[in-house]
Amino acid sequence: MAVEIERKFLVTSDGFKKEASTSYSIQQGFLNSHKERTVRVRLKEDKGYLTIKGKSSNDGLSRFEWEKEITRVEAENLLELCEESIIDKKRYEVKYGSHTFEVDEFYGNNDGLIIAEVELQSKNETFERPNWLGKEVTGDIKYYNSQLSKQPFKNWKE
Repeated sequence: MAVEIERKFLVTSDGFKKEASTSYSIQQGFLNSHKERTVRVRLKEDKGYLTIKGKSSNDGLSRFEWEKEITRVEAENLLELCEESIIDKKRYEVKYGSHTFEVDEFYGNNDGLIIAEVELQSKNETFERPNWLGKEVTGDIKYYNSQLSKQPFKNWKE
């Protein structure tokens, strides 16, 4: 069990791609996407994960997270039980300063959306901002993957 502290940002260019140390495909679905807790199934290349996340703090910076690795077959089977709209994305890991940014480029119903997250040790921790990092959206639930599965980016009004 752990408390996850992270900040989330929109990405303004694809400059992160040439700075990425690694990238991989992710498919994920939600067995439960209630605002008090989410239960996520993720298939990351050949590994599966089952993750439970609690309700976010008022500022959106932290929440309880528990994760367990499961087999690829178990993840594939659980994805069949998930709520509608599986999230499909490519994740890029970008080391910048003393932090690693996880940048998600979404496909399918969320095509065109790119979000970067940085995990922190404390809510007040400072970090260097890459030039492709845009507006902060920490705490804005419409950018949570559980919400993107229900209200995809393609349906947003400008």
